[in-house]
Formats: sequence, structure tokens, C-alpha cells
Amino acid sequence: MLDGSCLVEHRQEARSFELRFQRTDLGAVEMASSPKLTGSSTHPKVASPLQWSSFVKIAGAVGASLLFSGLSGCQRPSHQPVTVTVLDPEWSQPDELPASERESQEFTRETGILVKHLPVPETSLSQLGLWRKLLQEGGPTPDVLAIDVIWPGILSEYLMDLKPYAATELSSGDPELVASYTVGGKVVALPYHPQIGVLAYRVDLLREYGYERPPKTWDELEKMAARIQAGERAKGKKDFWGYLWQGGPAEGLACNALEWQMAEGGGRVIENDKTISVNNPAAIRSWQRAAHWIGWISPAGIVAYRELDSMNVWNSGGAAFRRSWQSDFRLSHWQNSSLGAVTGYTSLPGGPGGRASTLGGTGLGVSRSSAHPLEAITFIRSLVRRDIQSRQQRANSQPPAQPQLYDLPLELQPYALPAGSGQQRGGLVARPSIVSGQAYEQVTKAFVMEVHSVLTREKTAKDAAAALEKKLMEITGFKTGPPPTAGSIAH
Repeated sequence: MLDGSCLVEHRQEARSFELRFQRTDLGAVEMASSPKLTGSSTHPKVASPLQWSSFVKIAGAVGASLLFSGLSGCQRPSHQPVTVTVLDPEWSQPDELPASERESQEFTRETGILVKHLPVPETSLSQLGLWRKLLQEGGPTPDVLAIDVIWPGILSEYLMDLKPYAATELSSGDPELVASYTVGGKVVALPYHPQIGVLAYRVDLLREYGYERPPKTWDELEKMAARIQAGERAKGKKDFWGYLWQGGPAEGLACNALEWQMAEGGGRVIENDKTISVNNPAAIRSWQRAAHWIGWISPAGIVAYRELDSMNVWNSGGAAFRRSWQSDFRLSHWQNSSLGAVTGYTSLPGGPGGRASTLGGTGLGVSRSSAHPLEAITFIRSLVRRDIQSRQQRANSQPPAQPQLYDLPLELQPYALPAGSGQQRGGLVARPSIVSGQAYEQVTKAFVMEVHSVLTREKTAKDAAAALEKKLMEITGFKTGPPPTAGSIAH
């Protein structure tokens, strides 16, 4: 029988979570809907009642999940298995779901510890708001949280130091990745499935239109995209597009814009020496180029696209190229899809500054207020060990036939290349999260909103760059200066 006071308590906890979630995401919705989209009437509103409704549904689902979990603890006698609750956006991705579920089930079979994945909002900024809210309030759930590579400095005080518990996993990891999750000597998350920006392309369409390889420069991409788009539309595919990317006012746009301007030689927005470099001719040119794509090789609605929006159009066969995220884990555990046999991946196109792919992905951290910290640590160590073992097994394996991999960044290549392949790899660029510290959230919001104003034609690129420079000076107190002339993209 359920204890009446316990039932009331857990109902209140679930409702409290729902209200906290809604308050957190209200700010994200307001941010998303603040730009007034002017110009062409084909530009859609960025936020809508439907989007707000989806936030409410997620909140209700999480609240109900927590209520159910809490009620299981009210049973008499209470000899229920421990349940570790997890917040991880990767788990909710359609192409990641089967592998993630399988790993959780295997862990439960091995340890007897149950795993419950909770629903999460879609955008990075909304996720950060929810994570921070829950951690600050110190509730017993969630236990495990996926920590974006740009969040450690913001959330470190609420996360356990994993260094004493995971020495083996940390010694096997990439030192640079481990460093990205280390704050003041404290390892707040174990690196897990790092992701890198890539260009997805239709292998079959490139061959059909006479191209032997994917584009290496943005100029080449424009020419290929325009030609393939025209040819496919002539066949009756009126909604076919050359290039899909993420232009909505969210962190995805910050990653795209950083890649554009680094390729043009326009710097990292804020350099490692605390110089605000964004107001320069190369960065301005890169934003102007992207704005020119809209309505030409990219749909007008791209100014509202998030990752899932571009993925859905791509999966329906509606484009020749798409900016995407990939990890060596995903490429080596390829799940065939409707386009699996005709999909290829390469480094993002480049320009005078080289080829730049943004470093992304997550680590797995444990809340300091977790109700089951040891079980949570056991879970994340298990996942990381599986990842390390998989990487070691691939060292001498032959790559599968699909997907086609070409000129990928070194850190993303899941299999050894044959000798003499001669492929030219793209480089990596990190967002200015470390140099910005606690101010990164403000920095990236300012960056996103000014670039978005160029895409929606509210501002010229020149005016937006000047406005962003001024905002960043106010936020950080850093000086201004030009970007480095060379060597700014890591290889």
C-alpha cells in the first residue's frame, strides 16, 4: 500500500519540476521569438504556440516520470532496484536511440541497476537552462547529466569531481578532451562521443552530375549545390535544395557561423588572448555569403532551422548537402537509413583561412546532489569503457562499405586510412567558451542574435559586426583587435 504523505510529497515534487522546466524554457522561447523577421513574407516566425506547447509536454512527461519513480520508493517493503535517472540529448536522437537503449539494457543486465532516460528540450541553450536550474535547486534527480563541451565552466560547482573514481578511463582518454572538462583541477565529466561538424553529401547525386569528389571550398559547394538543385527541380522535385544548415537563433547557428568566418580568415570571435576580433572584413564577408544562400541554394525557412529540421528534410531526400554533426562512434556503428547507401561525409568546405569544423559533443557528469552517486558513476564508467574498447577494436579493422568517408578531420576518422591515400584533412576550431568562462552564455547569445539579424536582413553584416563588438566589450571587458593572420585552425 502507498503511504498517503509520500504520495502527496512526490506529486508536489513532480509538479515543482514541471513548473521549473516551463519557467526555464520560457526564456528560451522569448529569446527565439524576439527577432522580428522582416523582408520576404516567406520567412517564418521562429517561435509559435506549438513550440511552447512542446515545452509544456516535455515538462509534463518529465514530471510524470519523476512521480512514477518516486512512488516506487513509497512501496512497503522497499527492496526495489536502484534507478539512475539520466538527462542526455543524444539519447533522444532518432539515429542514436537503438544503440543507446541497447547499452542501457546491457548495463542493467550486468549490474541490476535500472536506467531511466528523461525527455529534454531540443536546443542547447534550453538544455543549459534546465540543467542549471535543476542543479542549483539540488534535487535528488537527475543523477547523470550530459555536459556539453562548452558548459564545464558554467556548471562545475554543481558536479562531482570524477578524478578519484575513474582513473583508468581518464588515462585512456584524449588529454585535450579531458582538459576541456577540467575546471580548477576538477574533472567534472568524462568525455563521451565527442562530435565534430561535417558536411554530409549525396554520393549518388555527385556522381550523376559528374563530380568525382565532394567540395573542398565554399565556392565549390555553391556551384555544385546550385547545379544539382536545378537538375533535380527539372525532374519535378520542386522543393529540392542544394544546401541545408542550422540558421535558427540557437547554438547551432553559432557553430555554423564560426566555421564560416574561420574558413574566411575571420577569427574565433574572441581569441585565446582575450582579444575581441569579430569586427573584421573577413567575418563580415562570411556572414554576407551565408545570407546570400537563403532563397538561392537554401530555403527561406532556414532562418528557423534547428538540427532536427535539417535532418528531417535531408532524410526525405530533399537536399544535396547538409551541415551535420558526426562522431567516430556513430560512423563506426553505422545504422543504415533510407539514405545510408548514398550518404557520404567530409570536412566542411574552406576558404582563405582553411577548413574549420567546430568541436562539439558531450561528457557525462554526476550531480553533487544525486541520490545514487556511486551507481551513477558506475553507469558512466561502463559507457566510457565500452567506447574505449570499441575504438581499440577498430584500430585494425576494415571500414564498412557505408557511409563513404572523405577528407575527414583526423580526430573523426574512425578507421586507419590506407597508405598513400593523399586525403587532405580539415581542422578543428573550439568555441570561445574557455576564454569567456562564466560569461560564455551571454557571449554566444549575443553572437547568435547578431548573425541571425544578418540572415533575416534586419541589419547589414557590417552593422551587426560593430554591434556585436560593442556588446562583447560590455560583457567581458576585453580589448578589441584583429584575428590571427595564420595558424588559428588546429589540425
